[in-house]
Amino acid sequence: MNHPLQKKLSLQYHINIVLLFMLFCTSFPLFAQEQQKLESERKKIEADIKYTNRLLQETRKNKKSTVYELRLIGNKIDQRNNLISTLKKEINVLNRKIGNTRNGIEELNDDLIALKEEYAKVAIFAYKHKTSYNKLIFLFTAEDLNQAYQRLRYLDQISAFIRNEAKEIREKESTKERELKTLKQQKSEKNDLLEAQNIQLLKLEQEESENKTIKADLSGKEKQLRSALRTQEKEAKKLRKKIEDIIARELELKKTKTKGSSYALTPEEKLLSKSFATNKGKLPWPTERGLISETFGVHQHPVLKNVKTKNNGLNIVSSKGSEARVVFSGEVVSVVTITTTNKAIIVKHGDYFSVYSNLDEVFVKKGDLLETKETLGRVHTTTKGKTELHFEIWQGKVLLNPSLWILKR
Repeated sequence: MNHPLQKKLSLQYHINIVLLFMLFCTSFPLFAQEQQKLESERKKIEADIKYTNRLLQETRKNKKSTVYELRLIGNKIDQRNNLISTLKKEINVLNRKIGNTRNGIEELNDDLIALKEEYAKVAIFAYKHKTSYNKLIFLFTAEDLNQAYQRLRYLDQISAFIRNEAKEIREKESTKERELKTLKQQKSEKNDLLEAQNIQLLKLEQEESENKTIKADLSGKEKQLRSALRTQEKEAKKLRKKIEDIIARELELKKTKTKGSSYALTPEEKLLSKSFATNKGKLPWPTERGLISETFGVHQHPVLKNVKTKNNGLNIVSSKGSEARVVFSGEVVSVVTITTTNKAIIVKHGDYFSVYSNLDEVFVKKGDLLETKETLGRVHTTTKGKTELHFEIWQGKVLLNPSLWILKR
């Protein structure tokens, strides 16, 4: 007997259930991964801002505005903007999750309505035949024995259907409750992120105002700034000349040993050079902790108009007492004294050279063989509270951009 109530759910209903299940299974793990990644980025930026504040506290003991302080404030503004951008991305992910959850709840509501309608129809039919008398009439009015058997089976199916339908309704109601709870939690997370974003926007406004104040103060000290810049450029030229002389000497020494017109690396040096090159973008930082205060290349001076400065490497600021460490295994080929408080170490890695300057104490000597991350010396801290390492990388006589060689933080 093919009574319409024997059909529990339509084909379309089953398709909707499968699609809904697939949507939940695929979208939520992706949302979770994206959210976890953004949260990790946010925590890192927050840690960088905290570290920058620590460095600012050290330099502000001097109670005088400096270009170094201005650079730190500029770094913090960049960090703050990155933090706000990350918060916005997190909010967007949550908005998508909230939308997805709402859609899921709507689908569950539709399913519950359909289930309850089917349940009601079958329940009415079952109610009409709930007595033994009605069941017997239903069976004895069959045209033959086979039809009576089919009717008996049908009554059993109706009973089973009612039990299963009731169970499924309870399960979907439970799922709906969980989804509503999830939705409430997601909305709460979103509100927390929106509040955090507003706080960061206020802090950004304060830092930008502070940046303008310090810049205005420094603008009235042009004479002192130009004098400091000349001293800095003089030291940079002296360091470059020393590095070029040392590299030239190393290359000439190779020529002499190989008795040729050009230098040749030993098998060990070739292996070291290849290994160094293979680790491009993966070298550790030359300080355990720090922030880049000035990148490689030509830059506009932060205060002086129409004045550009050139950086042959990276300047990395860190806290007082920080130590420099070698970024790759190699041999110390020179310890150079630029000034009494500025010493530099040059380490050879095959035909590559790494340079670490602005050290006031050196722990190694020429000829020492070093392993990656081995300590080289202590970074000098000025009377104004600046602790800044200058780091360079060369390949033969060619100056390279260290930013492309060290790990991204």
